[in-house]
Amino acid sequence: MALARKGSRRIVVEGVAYRWRVSRQHWCCDFEGTTLGYAVEDAARPGTTLVVDTGRPTLRSPRAVATEVVMPWEVAEGIRCARTAGWTPTVDGSPFVMRLSAARPAI
Repeated sequence: MALARKGSRRIVVEGVAYRWRVSRQHWCCDFEGTTLGYAVEDAARPGTTLVVDTGRPTLRSPRAVATEVVMPWEVAEGIRCARTAGWTPTVDGSPFVMRLSAARPAI
């Protein structure tokens, strides 16, 4: 599964460029599509896609808060966690799925 270039954003984490985009589709998150998630792939050589379910509600959810968005720093942290957990973005394979806690750090 490759990300469409249109609508994706570029992020550099530890010297490696990635592309990412927010996804509210059921392949990413819970079956009803009510949790917010994002997908990430290597920008130079897309292989295994990282799919992250944040556990936070989307605007389609009755418990949603209108300010819920995915920030670049969250994506960078998700990439770091996935790399530590064994995600190899340049190797072909099934999506690497990670589910994160809905807890957010205090800012």
